[in-house]
Amino acid sequence: MEQKIHQGRNIKRFREMLGIKQEALAFDLGDDWNQKKISLLEQKSVVEKALLQKISEVLNIPVEAFQNFDEEQAITVIANTFNTHDQSSGVSVHPITNVNPIEKWIEALEEIKRLNAELIMAKDEQIRLMEKLIENNKA
Repeated sequence: MEQKIHQGRNIKRFREMLGIKQEALAFDLGDDWNQKKISLLEQKSVVEKALLQKISEVLNIPVEAFQNFDEEQAITVIANTFNTHDQSSGVSVHPITNVNPIEKWIEALEEIKRLNAELIMAKDEQIRLMEKLIENNKA
């Protein structure tokens, strides 16, 4: 089955979770970047490895998060943890799967906890950098 991971959309998701505007990401990426280029980047299904690495460093998020996060897969894991009930016959219909949905759910929760911890660390680092910039501007 073909994966439908959209790396640009993942960049956008993580950028937004961090509360970073496109302009700020462009600034952090360097002089060649602007808001419009970030917008175009976020529309790309596949992003060059070197650029993903640079964005990973700027946002302090692992490259693998951009490469592997699949919203549809996450939704499927959540959906498979619930039973659907056929109300006309009263028969429970269980999805046929070789994967234990509870284990997948726990794995997804652990990944979410890990990513949240990384996001908090990245946010703290941004606050320290902003405080440093403010302090330097006062001098």
